[in-house]
Amino acid sequence: MSPDQIIQLTRRDFLATAANGLGGLALASLLNADRLLAAEAARSESAAVNPQASKPPHFAPKATRCIFIFMEGGTSQIDLFDPKPKLNELHGQKMPESLTKNVRFAFIQKDSAVLLGSPHKFRRYGQCGMELSEMLPRVGNCADDFALVRSMHTEAFNHHPGELLMYTGTQNFGRPSVGSWINYALGSPSQNLPGYVVLTAGRAPSGGNTMFGSGFLPSVFQGVLFRNQGEAVQDLNDPPGVTPAMRHYGLEALRDLNQLRQKVVADPEIASRIASYELAARMQTATPELMDLAGESKATLEAYGVDRDAGGLTTQRGGGPDTFKIFARNCLLARRMIERGVRFVNIHHASWDHHNALDGDLLFNCRVVDQPIAALLNDLKQRGLFESTLVVCGSEFGRTPLGDNRPGFGGNVTGRDHHPFAFSVWLAGGGVKGGQVIGETDEIGWNIVADPVHVNDFHATILHLFGLNHERLTYRFQGRDFRLTDVAGKVVDKLLS
Repeated sequence: MSPDQIIQLTRRDFLATAANGLGGLALASLLNADRLLAAEAARSESAAVNPQASKPPHFAPKATRCIFIFMEGGTSQIDLFDPKPKLNELHGQKMPESLTKNVRFAFIQKDSAVLLGSPHKFRRYGQCGMELSEMLPRVGNCADDFALVRSMHTEAFNHHPGELLMYTGTQNFGRPSVGSWINYALGSPSQNLPGYVVLTAGRAPSGGNTMFGSGFLPSVFQGVLFRNQGEAVQDLNDPPGVTPAMRHYGLEALRDLNQLRQKVVADPEIASRIASYELAARMQTATPELMDLAGESKATLEAYGVDRDAGGLTTQRGGGPDTFKIFARNCLLARRMIERGVRFVNIHHASWDHHNALDGDLLFNCRVVDQPIAALLNDLKQRGLFESTLVVCGSEFGRTPLGDNRPGFGGNVTGRDHHPFAFSVWLAGGGVKGGQVIGETDEIGWNIVADPVHVNDFHATILHLFGLNHERLTYRFQGRDFRLTDVAGKVVDKLLS
């Protein structure tokens, strides 16, 4: 249409013409809004009936389940994942005051602290040539399968706040764990097991259940702890004198009463309670089969090392001799759980908090985890589960290049303090581009010099791999829309395949 023709248009002509342009766009926008509202209403209705019902992601996912291996205490990246030859050259020397000025330490005495080199050798693994410690040879042989991030950083320099931040995205109590967020967003494919399961080895988690909770989300999304001894889940079995029929009629009565109350108050927590009771009943049948490894082949059991012992090794912090068997069994159980539809499995091992006796304790812990983790990665690949299963291994922070010289250690500097400014995690499977290193630290491992990745970025990327936009995944609580990444976070595109 020419300028002259536009000038000659009547008001009616213009509006009729615009209906095909701006009007058409407006109509499309309204229709799209209606579709979004209808979809959200369907989600809400489904959640009211069954909070764990499967729900669609925001976009096509790469990962549909996650195994999150958490090394509580702060793994020493300098001794395992981030080699620093220059640090070894400077061993025993003072660090420039400019680097420690205004820095808070958990225990280090700044005035007398000196640099501590690593006695552990590194070598290149896989076709990618990734440099890793020789203390993790089997994990190293899987280097082509995972991406190593050497530039993680956090604000927390003590354990419980750091663990809360890595699990929940904040140092505050009462926030949902990443596993709870994912199950809230996507539901659980499993009909007979929880959508979020926690397995532990070594010391008890220092933060207790605060890292695995559902926070302000409905309680059905909290992590369920499976124990290593006795009943797999506490109070799962019927008490003496209670028959299956009695249990059945009791659960039916509870369900009917809860449903009546739900119609009156529309409280989502009541729907969670109904779902939890019903799930517990189904778990009584499913859990014994899950925990029984008799159906696994001898080759599989040997690959994971479920019958290993400590080989004479001891530790102050990493657990007793049974930790070898427990951690191996947990890795195998994690694979069995995701096969049965569990959405998110935590394997939590404590403790890597090596303020002293670093070399001996680190050797113990590396021997605990190296064989089972490598077996898990290889097993997932052999069973066709690797591409859709995200495996994450990390800790709440790293360890200092300075030796821990706190009083009470007799003057022998044999460990490292907490270090939030630069540490390492790795991710594999589930849409992660393996065989690469992301980020770089300075020559002594103190600060990040390339591609920093904050905990919020880490969480944003995990959610992205599940097909979830971290800015859209929210929950309204006390008048505010909360999210896992709070008001920050960006997806680390380099991690994506």
